[in-house]
This record gives sequence, C-alpha cells and structure tokens, in this order.
Amino acid sequence: MDTTDKKIMIIDNDDMTVEILKFILKKEGFKVSIAKDGINAMERLPVIMPDLVITTITVPLKSGLEIINEIKQNYNDIRVIALSSLGEEENTVEEAFELGVDDFIAKPFNPNELLLRIKRFL
Repeated sequence: MDTTDKKIMIIDNDDMTVEILKFILKKEGFKVSIAKDGINAMERLPVIMPDLVITTITVPLKSGLEIINEIKQNYNDIRVIALSSLGEEENTVEEAFELGVDDFIAKPFNPNELLLRIKRFL
C-alpha cells in the first residue's frame, strides 16, 4: 500500500499519545498533522483535508463527539477513528457510532492493531 499521499490528522492534547501516533504513522509513510484542541482542528481541517482523522473523545475546547459530528456532516469522505480511555462507557461508544465514527479504540491501544485499522480504511 502506497501511503505517501495519505494524510492523517491527530486531534489529541496528550503529548505521549501524539508522539506515539506520529512516530508510527510517519514510519509508515503517512503525512501527519497535529491539533491539540477541537477548535484548532476544525479550523485547519478544510485546509489540510486529511484522508483520516484520529481524535480522542476528551479533546479540549470541542469534544471528540462534536468533532465527529462536524466531520461527518460536512466531509463525508473523511474517515474518523475515535480513541478514548472512556472506552468502557457504552453510551460514549454508542453515541460515537450514531454520529458516524468509522471505528472506536479504547486507550491504552495496541499500536499495531490501530495501524491495521488505519490501513483498512485507506
């Protein structure tokens, strides 16, 4: 799979998660952009036009659920994977899928599993 033209936006304010994701994705050849909060992410989204967005549910200034909703309402071709340490909370998972999220992964996540899911979408 040629990943050199595929763009992924990470929306997360947890530096460790961001660094892990950035390392894994860049190693695979993806172009990676980072947003630390929901407002910044939604301002940059139409400029970057990523193929896939990875967002946490608890991102500052705009929740991950609001981000999922906005993306799915306005950019139907962008895939979204939600990450959350709230993964055990059934309501959060259910609401994310109702809003159109493509996949949901609980933290802590297995980087290889996440990479397989990303490649499945792209």
